Amino acid sequence: MKRFFVCGLYLLLLYGFIFLPVIVLVVFSFQAGRFPIPPFQGFSLKWHEAVLGDEDLMVALFNSLLVATVSSLVSLVLGFLAARAVSNGSLPFSKGIRGLITAPISVSYLVIGLGLLASLNLMGIGLSLWTVGIGHAVINTPLCFAICLSAMGERQITAERAARDLGAGEMSVMGLVTAPMILPALIAAFLLSMTFSWDEFIIAFLLSRFDVTLPVEIWSLLRSGLNPKTNAVGSLVFLLSAFVVLAAELITMRRK
Repeated sequence: MKRFFVCGLYLLLLYGFIFLPVIVLVVFSFQAGRFPIPPFQGFSLKWHEAVLGDEDLMVALFNSLLVATVSSLVSLVLGFLAARAVSNGSLPFSKGIRGLITAPISVSYLVIGLGLLASLNLMGIGLSLWTVGIGHAVINTPLCFAICLSAMGERQITAERAARDLGAGEMSVMGLVTAPMILPALIAAFLLSMTFSWDEFIIAFLLSRFDVTLPVEIWSLLRSGLNPKTNAVGSLVFLLSAFVVLAAELITMRRK
């Protein structure tokens, strides 16, 4: 009984530490006052209306969604192809190649961002949302590679050999055998890439100029002092993310 009480208290403190900032953010985004401090100064939707009416924030929100989606798709394709090439053991020095591909995971985003900025300047490529997408693909491809590679094994290799024996081409093998067999890993890799790209600030700040993503736009708002619209933006993003996760869970449960 004592152990159960201690474990329950530990879980309560852990989840409180994780979710308390989110709860405070959402609650104070609905208050009428300008400053997110107690006591609560009345319920109001004016800050959410201000966010939805702010063209710069809406454009930045769309930019973040666009960059996250495109860069995650590119990262997923590159990571999947690299994992498939390494998993079947046909490449020489496959272990060394695996280490080289996953190495960027351990490198600071600041170092990657500065390196990409210098490389783009040397090549004469101007900064834009495309360069931000390139940066996010660089940091997310090793993640997708690692997730896809962890889902591949002897069972998948055997199924691919059987498909080739039956006359299937390489594209058919990848699309009809390999991808369906590791579909949960592909979905997980894509969603994680979307999450990291959506929240990433350093690379987006270094590699963008006029068209910026949502984290960079929020940083611009905070430079002029505490802005209540930032709480409203955070609560809208959180509620949207929670809705997407809940919908995915319901669809998964229904399929099961």
